Amino acid sequence: MNQFRGIHDIGGLPAGDVVPAEHDYALWEKRVDALMVLLSKKKLMTVDELRRNIESLGADAYDKMSYYERWIYAITQTLIQRGVISIDELGRRIADVQSRENGTN
Repeated sequence: MNQFRGIHDIGGLPAGDVVPAEHDYALWEKRVDALMVLLSKKKLMTVDELRRNIESLGADAYDKMSYYERWIYAITQTLIQRGVISIDELGRRIADVQSRENGTN
């Protein structure tokens, strides 16, 4: 990879065929998309912030994450950067969800 090219910047590089096939989205992917639309309408996030945070991912994380995993990472980072949520609040909410899934709450 060129030292001036980010992991996300594949323009002009061989990447294989693009198969423009429709597929069903998982419920969580639909929710991430809806969250982005809502946050944009409420002026709590811009597409530029989403893109900047996706592009800030390291190469390993970028390669391992799916499209919507990158989006939820970027959304989370933007909300933390803007002070909409704190890291502590996010941690508590994640713990709440995990305890509900485990039946411990």
